[in-house]
Amino acid sequence: MISAVNSTISALQAYKTQMDVASNNVANINTENFKKSRVNLKEGKNGDVQATVRKDNTPGHRYQELEGDQIIEKETSNVDLAEEFPQMMLTQHAYEANMKVLRAHDQLLGTTLDILA
Repeated sequence: MISAVNSTISALQAYKTQMDVASNNVANINTENFKKSRVNLKEGKNGDVQATVRKDNTPGHRYQELEGDQIIEKETSNVDLAEEFPQMMLTQHAYEANMKVLRAHDQLLGTTLDILA
């Protein structure tokens, strides 16, 4: 029973990391040359959830801008809101589902203690 709680807590931490990364991506959407990050989730040896953050180095949109008398090549960020918002919604629902598991576990323990008392 304790390992189930540990797995749920590790999942909550992983989803928090995933939401933090997505939020950072959205916050930097207008930052030149910003490269978005992605979170890979995988199961650990003990049934826990492990989050690994990696940079996505795909190029953003390239454009030219006139600065003074020179044309400068620039690149936008590679963040796409059409990817970020659905991912944030999925992450939120997964986080909420894991919170429900913890609440159910808490109620189960409370009921068990009431019966024993």
